[in-house]
Amino acid sequence: MTGIWTNTGEGWKLGAPREFQDEATLHRLIQENPQLLPLAGSPRLTVLGSEVQLGAGYADILAVESTGRPTIIEVKLAHNPEARRAIVSQVIAYAAFLMGQDVESLEQSTLRSQLERAGHGSILEAVLAQDQEGSADADSFVETMQDFLNRGSFRLVLVLDEVSTELERIIAYLDSVTVPALIIDLIILRVYEVNGARIALPQRVTPDIAASISQATVGRTGPQAYRGEFTDGTGVFRASIEGATGESRATFESLLEWVEGLAGLPNLRIGTYKGAKAYTILPRINPGEAGLVTVWNDHKKPYISLWRSVFERLAPNSIVRVEQAIAPLEIRQGNTVHDITERLLDALTAAYREAVGETVEQR
Repeated sequence: MTGIWTNTGEGWKLGAPREFQDEATLHRLIQENPQLLPLAGSPRLTVLGSEVQLGAGYADILAVESTGRPTIIEVKLAHNPEARRAIVSQVIAYAAFLMGQDVESLEQSTLRSQLERAGHGSILEAVLAQDQEGSADADSFVETMQDFLNRGSFRLVLVLDEVSTELERIIAYLDSVTVPALIIDLIILRVYEVNGARIALPQRVTPDIAASISQATVGRTGPQAYRGEFTDGTGVFRASIEGATGESRATFESLLEWVEGLAGLPNLRIGTYKGAKAYTILPRINPGEAGLVTVWNDHKKPYISLWRSVFERLAPNSIVRVEQAIAPLEIRQGNTVHDITERLLDALTAAYREAVGETVEQR
């Protein structure tokens, strides 16, 4: 059986998951941490709104992939009678209402208040504010999203703490007959407590027919959204800077030396993302795959992006030191810094050490 197994000296035993207090607790967990969901194709999601009115009902969560594909997420606990069949009709009804809508209408009417509360003037702004990899193509995003809306090509995600055989069979059937119009993910998410720590165990249980459909394909006649490639380490990024000269080359070398110097930190994964127009290095902290910084090679131009929400959560004591190094700039969500100094790199090293739990000297 799948779950968390523990051994206290008397043999291995399957642990019992903690019960969610209510659906709102599970809903909130997904809304705040959409990266927990093991979705087919591993897209990066940006949450646009919660309890979003779509027709006569309210979708639990409306999100969008960096490719522009809209994503509707429904959350249910197994004891809810709607967790067997009604959840399917609900999410399809929301998709049917969403089909044919236009991006501007969603921004100005359906999502306006929620986007404004998050400090965004548009869906694209919301996506770019979370796009650490540089995977979203700002030039074509709106056009691509509109094409998804016109054709009703969405991702539907059902998240439960337990899945019935009946529901799994229904989703398997729909998955087999709707590809490629819809990608349907059925997710079980359980939370365990082990030695005082809570451990989330998400699993995709739907037969994964949709995974063979490239999320990069928008349609034979529609625009194409490039699906990037992620590789561990910095080798691909280093190869991408061939041809860079002068000050740019020196900055690239400083950044690579800095990133590679982080490699010995615990719970840190370093990888390179090859996007449609740029390469990025992603020093990510586990669990959660969060990064304080994204390093960019944008047409042989080096710079970094800073992610304030991650600093506030994982390295709050380093914010002042980093901001002193980039003054008069401040750390914001995704803002860029082109002046890469030794002082800044030292401050960022301290920030990453703080983020992984190492004691750092405050200056």
